[in-house]
Amino acid sequence: MTHSPTPAFEGFTTLRVTEGADRVQVQLHRPEVRNAINSAMVEELHQVCSVLERQPRVLILSGTEVGGKGVFASGADIKELRERRRDDALAGINSGVFSRIASLPLPVIAALDGYALGGGAELAYAADFRIGTPRLKIGQPEAGLGIMAAAGATWRLKELVGEPLAKEMLLAGRILTGEEALAVRLVTELHDPAGLLPAAHALADRITALDPLALRLTKAAFTAPRGAHPLIDNLAQGILFESDAKFDRMQAFLDGRENASGSEER
Repeated sequence: MTHSPTPAFEGFTTLRVTEGADRVQVQLHRPEVRNAINSAMVEELHQVCSVLERQPRVLILSGTEVGGKGVFASGADIKELRERRRDDALAGINSGVFSRIASLPLPVIAALDGYALGGGAELAYAADFRIGTPRLKIGQPEAGLGIMAAAGATWRLKELVGEPLAKEMLLAGRILTGEEALAVRLVTELHDPAGLLPAAHALADRITALDPLALRLTKAAFTAPRGAHPLIDNLAQGILFESDAKFDRMQAFLDGRENASGSEER
């Protein structure tokens, strides 16, 4: 991983970007407000998406250590929210960038430590994979502030954890711990804070060992509406059946099996 960002990432004030050939790690970095998501962070996340749409790579999202405690994102910036009006809501400021993140060509991993609340939780729901730490606190406190979770939680959350628990989180303010999030598979792994980013990169290693085009088409088919199947699957498979990677990888598999068989015979 290189620590020199491309020109598209230079001058960022809310994100720290570390790039590699097959992945980009983005650290949310507004420690003074516990990584509250403001308009500047939204704009910088859009710039990250623009780069990854042109040059698809795995995206790892992570938070910041603040005062010895982990923080992914404590929510949207309340000072900005206080001033927003109807037209701002209709513009879908946060929901727009979260949907763009969810639609990135290659998988997105959210590494969650400490608070992932409100918009921070909704950002995590937009990822393809969520891993966390035992000190994770994830949930939707928006109704206590006189607003609603309008950046994906009302529909993504029930798909992830089921309707009863989603209602408890949205309508009764339940905040899940890391262990509770693991039990309902909202996160798929728990690690100690020091091991969280290494675990995210280990997951990225597993992803990037697979064929990028197969991953892109699988993700596109997975998120397609039910009525698009099986046509979209057949079309995507048709593209893959003609790809060089399919022939190369299958031949390598067959060669490996033949070599293993020959070794056993000897």
